[in-house]
Amino acid sequence: QLQLVESGGGLVQPGGSLRLSCAASGFTLDNKGIGWFRQAPGKEREGVSCISSSTGSTYYADSVNGRFTISRDNAKNTVYLQMNSLKPEDTAVYYCAATTKQALLLLSRCNYSGMDYWGKGTLVTVSS
Repeated sequence: QLQLVESGGGLVQPGGSLRLSCAASGFTLDNKGIGWFRQAPGKEREGVSCISSSTGSTYYADSVNGRFTISRDNAKNTVYLQMNSLKPEDTAVYYCAATTKQALLLLSRCNYSGMDYWGKGTLVTVSS
């Protein structure tokens, strides 16, 4: 079964940190671009960060640049999103997705509509 599974979400106070994981099963991530997306209540889904396997290039949305870090561990077939200095506006369901169209993913600033695989999401709530 081909799937992506996110984990690591939860409730955290403003200024806190979380690390999200995106684990793949049934296929390899080491030849794909991976994106982290989020959707807050009442808002459209937005691309947060993405990474290319072929070049190692990364992209971050302005809203998270300097606070979030995307990384990958090909041996574990997993991609991570380290989130620091969290703000209440970071509250959302976070999804990871994978695509073979790595260049398009980066060129679209992580808002590529043709992702091949999606996880079911993990909820991040930033609140005091």
